[in-house]
Amino acid sequence: MNNFIIKNGVKIVRTPEQIAEIEALAKMTDDEIDFSDIPPLTDEQLARMKENRRRRKKYKTLQAKKFRLLLK
Repeated sequence: MNNFIIKNGVKIVRTPEQIAEIEALAKMTDDEIDFSDIPPLTDEQLARMKENRRRRKKYKTLQAKKFRLLLK
């Protein structure tokens, strides 16, 4: 796993602790996740739900020159 991500053109560096936590979370199964602090949805909330039909934004490719500048 990389120790950084690029979000909105900004380089964000992850600490070793953050990387370890992300890796541990990725290995968890759904049964191991504690959902008890999330209140259940009511019938009214479920009735108001709509399907999300938005299309995902297409990622813009970075020019090689700009990408190299971000890595410095």
